[in-house]
Amino acid sequence: MSISLPGFQNYVTDSQQTYRAVLNAMAYPGRCFQTDGELNAPTPLDNATASVLLTLADSDTALWLDRRARSAEEWLRFHCGAPVTSLEQADIAVALEWPDFMNLKAGEDEQPELGATLILQVGALHGGTPLTLSGPGLSEPTVFSPQLPATFAADWRKNHARFPRGVDLILCSGKLLAALPRSLTAEVA
Repeated sequence: MSISLPGFQNYVTDSQQTYRAVLNAMAYPGRCFQTDGELNAPTPLDNATASVLLTLADSDTALWLDRRARSAEEWLRFHCGAPVTSLEQADIAVALEWPDFMNLKAGEDEQPELGATLILQVGALHGGTPLTLSGPGLSEPTVFSPQLPATFAADWRKNHARFPRGVDLILCSGKLLAALPRSLTAEVA
């Protein structure tokens, strides 16, 4: 039973370090940052995914888990207290497979910050189809090659077209994370 696995060994230090990694990833899109906290993540979550969830989710955060991540639900409820909800109502969505991305909350014109954050666990943050990223946080276009599904570029164009509304993306792999804020364009290189 995964509920018996502990959360962060040093909650304050580990959550602060993870929060800083997420902020840096959002500020510097396509750049990888490490989560250093000691954590025994429940299967199938990797350390970066579990660390981000322990840091960002709480009892006021509506959480959606894809079918593969549901085995970690008890652990997340115990450590975060986050209520599990539908994809359409989620503040944070956790996926190990590309979800029906356009069904995530995009926020409102008056409150774009209400858009969901998708935490997507991928095989690696390199070795995938190269994407050219441009937008805020990048002084010049940069190439980023995470392992993403073939439909990613088309889905991301639709997401970016809703800006300032839309979904922010945090990619996790092992102990590494990177982010693609909704303000960013991502085209196949």
